Amino acid sequence: MNYLKLKLTLSPDFTEIFMAELAELGFESFVETDEGLDAYIVETDFDEKSLRELLVKYQAITAIGYSWQALEKKNWNEEWERGYEPIEVGEAIRVRALFHEPDARFEHELLITPKMSFGTGHHETTWLVMNEQLSLPHTGVDVLDVGCGTGILAILARRLGAAALLAFDIDEWAVENTQENFSLNEVTEPAEVFQGTIAEVPAARRFGGILANINRNILLNEIPRYVQYLLPGGWLVVSGFYETDAPDIIRCAEAQGLTFQRMNTRNQWAMVVFEK
Repeated sequence: MNYLKLKLTLSPDFTEIFMAELAELGFESFVETDEGLDAYIVETDFDEKSLRELLVKYQAITAIGYSWQALEKKNWNEEWERGYEPIEVGEAIRVRALFHEPDARFEHELLITPKMSFGTGHHETTWLVMNEQLSLPHTGVDVLDVGCGTGILAILARRLGAAALLAFDIDEWAVENTQENFSLNEVTEPAEVFQGTIAEVPAARRFGGILANINRNILLNEIPRYVQYLLPGGWLVVSGFYETDAPDIIRCAEAQGLTFQRMNTRNQWAMVVFEK
């Protein structure tokens, strides 16, 4: 079958929103780029009218550039997988696919099935969070993974000793991919993945650690909810925003009674740790 590629130039704050919106229009896979987002759909499923209506809706609130083109006939998921390279976080963590050879030099070697739709560890924010997890107490801690994507952060949390895991994402494919990756890494119960938002997390649940690698707007809106689920003394790691947005994130968290611990940056992206 032939595919069509849609190229969007947009703010990173809208990347996940567009993934969800375009999935509803039949787009099958996504790649985050420096400019925004590339999305792929079977050419016969492409509805130009519906796409234009979606773009008009969002162009009223943010700048969006777009173009699309028909692609030559290829197995694009196979092409993506062939080009996937392992990611290394210092000398402690290596994330690889099954078709890569193991490397015993790394203390934590994590397996994923690389999908075009989701972060595979290459993005700076995922690297930042994984690197920070090495410094945080996980043993016996219940951990919540907000917007789990591949589930790689939750998988690392279990490797570091986390007790119960709860992960969720708004995207059905992300949930399926996380479940698949949990199985690959022998992440067993108690570990749950569901499709939804923070609103669906049971009100009585409490966590010693929360990982939220999403984007600035969602974090500013949801940090008060995270605080409700966080145990006293628990840690919150947030990322998915630019270094210039960090002051807004810190003010929001401190207004909810959290204590700023530290911040790290990588190629203008930021990660911040708080404690309750």
